[in-house]
Amino acid sequence: MIALLETRDLSKSFTLHGRGGLTLPVFSGIELSVRPGECLALTGHSGSGKSSLLRCLYGNYGATEGEVRIRHEDRWVSLSAAAPREVLEVRRRTLGYVSQFLRVIPRVSTLDIVAEPLRRLGMAAEAARHEAGLWLTRLNLHERLWHLPPATFSGGEQQRVNIAHGLIAAQPVLLLDEPTASLDADNRRVVVELIHLARERGAAIVGIFHDDEVREAVASRCFDVEQYR
Repeated sequence: MIALLETRDLSKSFTLHGRGGLTLPVFSGIELSVRPGECLALTGHSGSGKSSLLRCLYGNYGATEGEVRIRHEDRWVSLSAAAPREVLEVRRRTLGYVSQFLRVIPRVSTLDIVAEPLRRLGMAAEAARHEAGLWLTRLNLHERLWHLPPATFSGGEQQRVNIAHGLIAAQPVLLLDEPTASLDADNRRVVVELIHLARERGAAIVGIFHDDEVREAVASRCFDVEQYR
């Protein structure tokens, strides 16, 4: 089965201009591939480069060397070399991301935030909002909160909005950065179930899971980033 996401000799370092151009290496020579239905868990101690690798896979960080490739509409796209417009198109249709933090436009309602990825795919507004409501219900976010902006929500409530926004469009490739952070046990179980369903539909997933129980429940294999430092 062909991979949906892969790296080739991927390396990342940061240049500290405030310290005379000092180069800080993060990781070097990473080779990975993820196929449909797999969940690859990134492991390593804090500071080993897991989040930096995830941001490289998403295209937020440029690679110092090597390449990130993603299967987009039956062709390979090099995210390392793609123009910004093409990266945005890949994210719209193929590459989903759940970060640790919810970043949204102030005063936009929770329902519209979650519906937004479907609207970008061309779904009518009412249909997208209906689907958003189903996701928020599944994630146990009470309907009285749907029409409020999430800036004042608790950390766990914001994270559930984040998860719904990141998963609703069912992209073929998903990147998850501690998706169960701030969640209680009941909502962690819901997220584990959603990840299983994504794998069953054939999504290729790369994630960081600091909760050992969650990682063991969702990962098909682990990738130790620390060995590439």
